[in-house]
Amino acid sequence: MYDIIVIGMGPAGMAVSAMAVKLGLSVLGIEKNKIGGECLNCGCIPSKALLKAGEMRKVMENLEQYGMHAAEKPEVDDPLRIVREKVDLINGPKTMKTFDKVELVLGQGDAEFVDTHTVRVGGTEYRGKKIFIATGTEPMIPPIEGLDQVEKLTNVNLFEQKEIPESLMIIGGGAIGSEMAQAFSRLGSKVIVAHMDPHLIPAGDKQAGDVLQKMFEEENIEVYNQTAISKVEQVDGQIATHTDKGVFKTSRILVAAGRKPVFDGLKLENAGVKFTKRGITVNQRLQTNRRNIYAVGDCNGISLFSHAAMHQGMLALMNALNPTPFKKFKNSDFIVPWSVFTKPEIAEVGMSEEQARAAGIKFKVIQSDYADYGRTIADGQPEGFVKVITNEKGKIFGATVVGESASELIHEWTMAMQYKHSLFDIMMMQHSFPTISLMNKRAAENWMMEMAEKPWLQKLAKMFV
Repeated sequence: MYDIIVIGMGPAGMAVSAMAVKLGLSVLGIEKNKIGGECLNCGCIPSKALLKAGEMRKVMENLEQYGMHAAEKPEVDDPLRIVREKVDLINGPKTMKTFDKVELVLGQGDAEFVDTHTVRVGGTEYRGKKIFIATGTEPMIPPIEGLDQVEKLTNVNLFEQKEIPESLMIIGGGAIGSEMAQAFSRLGSKVIVAHMDPHLIPAGDKQAGDVLQKMFEEENIEVYNQTAISKVEQVDGQIATHTDKGVFKTSRILVAAGRKPVFDGLKLENAGVKFTKRGITVNQRLQTNRRNIYAVGDCNGISLFSHAAMHQGMLALMNALNPTPFKKFKNSDFIVPWSVFTKPEIAEVGMSEEQARAAGIKFKVIQSDYADYGRTIADGQPEGFVKVITNEKGKIFGATVVGESASELIHEWTMAMQYKHSLFDIMMMQHSFPTISLMNKRAAENWMMEMAEKPWLQKLAKMFV
């Protein structure tokens, strides 16, 4: 019997396995596809490589803003091949070395429960004291007439393409849809985005989505918000997408309309594990209704982010090995930031302005704009802002950052919120000048400047001058 069985070797499963073997535990890792899961093989990592390729071409096309000019427009050769090569490099010996002491069952098909301590893979049964389910999610295909009859792209097969499509319809304006819209547009595709939500990146702040849409329009990406799609069909070698905004014909179509948890083949009923359509049911310790079985990462439906999955894997293992029932790690105690790697980047943590308003919180908005800071102007990156949802005491309810390095700046706000620091604390911490992260301090300074205008504080200042 193994100490630990991990089903799914994506970010969550990798975290559990790597920590468990370091602790000297016997670990069996089961993965029906490739180590790294979708994130490494057909998700966050290859998408960033493709975005970087598009960014390089965009920079070369706009060298005049830096006082230079290119001899000729860069030609697109085979960026998708480079993406695959980078994924292979990352997924090579260095990554696999981490799992030298993990017994791996790869490519043998789905794992299925026999009972609470036993799983079967390819006809072989394995027993474990603790079992961690980390099977992730897969693309959700919306029930659009004809969509199942056309050759469609999702993140699963997108990076296996041999060439950049001449034109591309993207269904979905979230992170995946927006990132791929900009990447393929910059690499030469004519891109159209259609989705049902009111603005791009609907999970986040509307102002952030509006800034991104303005950039998309400048780059000739067509965006159709709040758009109903009634039918998709093959017409004269192209794909026709019928919407309430018109019919659009493109050479390819990418579906990026959300994710759904993967656990259908697990036969959870054999172990008596509870689940819903949203995901496998877990408590705050990431434990299912069966004490020895945990569900971590996207498959539990809590936070569909790779970093959240890794963190959950760590927390769940720590909880599983903690003999005291009173000092368990609660998943909700740890704040989850998220980022979208378009240009400009979008990052958010905590509440957006709309969410704070809906929750009935008495708040105020503090903002510092990239267009007002010398460094971002000098860099030629004046698009964006840092917006903080706060109150007169400087409590931080949430933060949205749009612009260069937003995905890095958001961590300061995450740390502040998690450990209950205020805007005053951010303001009082020195930030190296002229870094992009000084934008955070500038937001805190704007809050302090507003407070300084309070009559009682001005009166106090005059008393002691």
